[in-house]
Amino acid sequence: MAGAVDLSALKARSDAAARQKAAPPRSDGDGGASQFVVDVGEQSFQTDVLERSMQVPVVVDLWAEWCGPCKQLSPVLERLAEAGNGAWILAKVDVDANPRIAQAFGVQSIPMVVAVAGGQPVDAFTGALPEPQVKQWIGALLDALRERMPAIAQAEAGAANGAPAEEPEDPRFTAAEDALERGDYAAAEAAYEQILAVEPANEQAKAALSQVRFLARAESADPSAIARADAAPDDVDAQLAAADAEVASDRAEAAFNRLIGTVARTADDERDRVREHLVSLFELYPADDARVSSARRALARALF
Repeated sequence: MAGAVDLSALKARSDAAARQKAAPPRSDGDGGASQFVVDVGEQSFQTDVLERSMQVPVVVDLWAEWCGPCKQLSPVLERLAEAGNGAWILAKVDVDANPRIAQAFGVQSIPMVVAVAGGQPVDAFTGALPEPQVKQWIGALLDALRERMPAIAQAEAGAANGAPAEEPEDPRFTAAEDALERGDYAAAEAAYEQILAVEPANEQAKAALSQVRFLARAESADPSAIARADAAPDDVDAQLAAADAEVASDRAEAAFNRLIGTVARTADDERDRVREHLVSLFELYPADDARVSSARRALARALF
């Protein structure tokens, strides 16, 4: 099965690092880009605030273009975020463009600043405080969370050494990867399911879960299943097993076509079962894979 399926997602050591690399760069005022200051909207709030706050505190700056005090406070927060070297992240939210976020935080006046850690608000202040007071507030926040969030100290150490902080390993992914290396697919699957229970939108965990489930099936895949399925086209179990064997031997198109044909021949619960199995095979490949795109169109025709 070597080379048949891209399993690189199973070896990604930190979803927080992946999110930071994917985040759009924000100007730091000197023509550079910042990874510690992000503009956040309702679509990115889950990833850029809630998920990042599992690693380090995220300070949410709720502001608006018409707000004069906001224009005094925001540059202060941005400078301090840069100096923090990743010990905390500044998330800027325009309340006019994102009213549901403002409502969720109970905003009554701006500027309002809310610290989020572990997915929950932990402290806040309103008004344009002077820089020394803002710095003191952030220092107290980090002091309160440093023991529970090791990434804070790692970032601070990197700043002290004049080097970028290394991204911390996410212990949840590490546990899943360790289980996978032991060949314990059930434990790896359970670990990824736990991540998704907390972060349903975590794409890395979704992709890894699909791959682990396939590996568990493919390890016992029998090449003779293909011949058996060809001899019994109405045997749904045989078709599913044959599709797994074909994917395991790097014959994705054959597997997709097999299951699309089975969808066309079945109905009700059996059809749903085959469709779900086919979709799980799609998830083993990049979304823009031409074979997947073509098969999705063919599946839609078979269904409707």
